[in-house]
Amino acid sequence: MARITSPVCRLCRRVGDKLLLKGSRCETPKCAVEKRAQQRPARGAPRRKKISDRGLQLKEKQKARYSYGMLERQFRRFFAEAKRQPGITAANLAVLLERRLDNVVYRLGFAESRSQARQIVRHGHVILNGRRCDIPSALVKPGDVVSWHESSTKNEYYKMVAESIKGKLIPGWLILEQDAMIGRVASAPDLEEMATKFDGKAIVEFYSK
Repeated sequence: MARITSPVCRLCRRVGDKLLLKGSRCETPKCAVEKRAQQRPARGAPRRKKISDRGLQLKEKQKARYSYGMLERQFRRFFAEAKRQPGITAANLAVLLERRLDNVVYRLGFAESRSQARQIVRHGHVILNGRRCDIPSALVKPGDVVSWHESSTKNEYYKMVAESIKGKLIPGWLILEQDAMIGRVASAPDLEEMATKFDGKAIVEFYSK
């Protein structure tokens, strides 16, 4: 399966924003973006040129793509699907990205980052509606149930997650049964709860040219 292989801290520095690609590490002083912000520019260093409108649109598109760990070709397919749907394309795109199975696993607290959630799904640890699903880009819908494969509940990672998941904030469109470690999709993702790191309108403008 094609995926982004670049060092993730470099991706955050490239777009100049903290994308939380390394989970809890991004909230510590070890975060590369925090370190970069603390570094003072050398005296006499050349100033960066002002970014054009096209450059800003590209930056927002890259933020979305990096956040969800997608290559350009796959991201374009998601954008095309969002454009086909009725309503506002930017909102449709944000909802489609949130409905990805790897993102749902991450939002439920089963993984510290989306990349870790993608690995959990690919390794067959996740059950979707009673059947094993190893496709991270599979889209969930209201009423779907996400759980762990029976054999996976015996490994050490599952035990660690079951202990650390207590007290974690879960989006309102998801329901988590902590004791059974089962997640349910209650409704479509709520735009106000997403706290997206990108500007969907700028992405629409980027692909419109």
